[in-house]
Amino acid sequence: MKSDYFSIVGPVLNSGKECEKILRQLPEWFGDEQTMIDYGIEIDGLPTFMINMHHQVCGFISLKMHYKESAELYVLGILPEYHHQGLGRAAVESVTEYCRNQGIEYLQIKTLGPATNWPSYESTRRFYLSLGFRPLEEFPTLWGPNCPCLQMIKKIL
Repeated sequence: MKSDYFSIVGPVLNSGKECEKILRQLPEWFGDEQTMIDYGIEIDGLPTFMINMHHQVCGFISLKMHYKESAELYVLGILPEYHHQGLGRAAVESVTEYCRNQGIEYLQIKTLGPATNWPSYESTRRFYLSLGFRPLEEFPTLWGPNCPCLQMIKKIL
């Protein structure tokens, strides 16, 4: 996707280090050191779409392919100074179109569940709801005892 304002390029591989740098600027969501390292390593092997503005990478979104019918929006990160400018929405829409073209029927995301009452993740859940994702199930211990995982899905075909 390209506009006069920004471009979304991908999918690309081997972008883990660049994406990890972005995650390090988002401590409200990715504050744990080992989590950031793990994301960087895993992103290297995942189809990733880079969000560019003024010839600078300002965000990314990575996909995890689970089955031929389903994929996961594995991680989305946008530098704080670019929040609330429509880049996340455009990135999700771009990846959704890519998945449709691949014949994928369902997209899912996993985010921190509402049982935590964490404001950053409340806005994250509202963001995904506004894009048509719906809560499917909360897994109370998937990410540890104090990190309930909410799985959300969206039918795209």
